[in-house]
Amino acid sequence: MKIGMRTPSLKKSFKARTTGKLKRSIKKSVLPGYGKKGIGLIKNPKKSMYNRVYNKTTFGISNVAKTSKSSYNFGTILLYVIFFPIVLIYWLIKLYYYIFKYIFIGIKNLIEYLKNKKED
Repeated sequence: MKIGMRTPSLKKSFKARTTGKLKRSIKKSVLPGYGKKGIGLIKNPKKSMYNRVYNKTTFGISNVAKTSKSSYNFGTILLYVIFFPIVLIYWLIKLYYYIFKYIFIGIKNLIEYLKNKKED
C-alpha cells in the first residue's frame, strides 16, 4: 500500500476530465447502480476497501494546492495573504516616516537653538 504523494499522470488526468456528461448519463440510465454511493462496496468489496484506504493514505498535487474547507475559506486566505501584509507594510512605512520626521525636526530645532545660543 502506498503512503504519501501519488505519482501524477497526465494521461489519466486528461481521460478523467474528458469523460463526457453524455456518457455518464447514458450509463446511469442503463445500469441501475451506476454513480450511486456505496455500490462499489456491494459489487467488489475488496477493491472498494483498498481504494478507501488508498485515498485516505495518499494525496495528489491538486490536494496540496487546496486547503481544508473547514479551516480556511477564500476570505481568510485573502486576509492573510493579501490584506494583512499590505496593512503591515503601510503601518511600517508610516512609523518610519514619523520617526524620521521627528528626528529631523529635532535636529533642525537643535541646530537653530545652538545658532541662537552662539549669537547671544
